[in-house]
Amino acid sequence: MKKIVTLFCLLVFSISYAQTPENEDTKAINKVLKNARIAWSNNDIEGFMDSYWKSDSLAFYGKKGVTYGWHETLDHYQTYYPTAAYTGKLSFKINAINKVSSDSYYVLGEYHIKRDIGNADGIFMLVFKKISGEWKIIADTSV
Repeated sequence: MKKIVTLFCLLVFSISYAQTPENEDTKAINKVLKNARIAWSNNDIEGFMDSYWKSDSLAFYGKKGVTYGWHETLDHYQTYYPTAAYTGKLSFKINAINKVSSDSYYVLGEYHIKRDIGNADGIFMLVFKKISGEWKIIADTSV
């Protein structure tokens, strides 16, 4: 009887800690964010942009208003962060990752850029969508 109870407890424990699709999605989105953070901190803006949907429909909403398009968003970043002194070292504080539908999530967080010319801090909301098996940012509001 003890063996059956022990086996039952182990089974319940393993089921309760199994990976859910949402946990897998969250891990994959966090990996995209980590790769973006590393690229930014290495002054690799194009590598940072790998996390974004390469489409004219990409939306970036910042202090200067809405920018549409991957290339236009890249131009924005290259204009305002032209050298390593401006990109500095990026870190994120992720406050929430919430499922919107089976293939999309929104992420709420804070960014912190440590740099010699003066630190930059702000908040963001990103919308991620799974496109061709990859998680991509399709909309970014950063201020």
